[in-house]
Amino acid sequence: MNVKGIIFNTGKSTIIAVFGAEAWDAFAVKLAAKDKFFGNMIMTITPVPIDKFIFFLDELVKEFFNNDYMQYTTFGKVAAKFALSPEGHYKSYMLTTDIKQFVETVMPKFYSTYFDEGTVEARLENNIVHLKLTGLPIKHNYFEFLIMGYFQKSLKIFGKKVVANRIKSMSAGDDYVSYTFEIKES
Repeated sequence: MNVKGIIFNTGKSTIIAVFGAEAWDAFAVKLAAKDKFFGNMIMTITPVPIDKFIFFLDELVKEFFNNDYMQYTTFGKVAAKFALSPEGHYKSYMLTTDIKQFVETVMPKFYSTYFDEGTVEARLENNIVHLKLTGLPIKHNYFEFLIMGYFQKSLKIFGKKVVANRIKSMSAGDDYVSYTFEIKES
């Protein structure tokens, strides 16, 4: 399983914006010393093996967030804001105006844009968005928290206030991730 390098580059841009280029550069040197994969240039389309990417995220959380792995949710929200903003790489995903089409057609595309394994199923039913992530070759909290954070932020960018509810969870030992997002009146 691979992740597109755009996620790595989003993390880099965010860390530089929050902590500064010197902090990123020092981190990047340490990261490359631990795994030479990160000594290479990673472009937005570079396939990053999932084990390397999770290593990167875990190191990032240790370095900048005091081992608070719940920050993966924040990473997901930042990634969505970065990618789906009017200046973002994937702004065209936000052109649809129909919430049902957005949920059932566009949201699954978010996942397949970044990953080459696994499947997202999404449906809208009575103001509840049902999301299910299956077919993952490995279990890691990253998939649950970052990806669901991304989906939650994408709904907010679309103009919907939502409340997230976890149904199935890899962090709880389940084989897949399932969340609902209840759409609240604005």
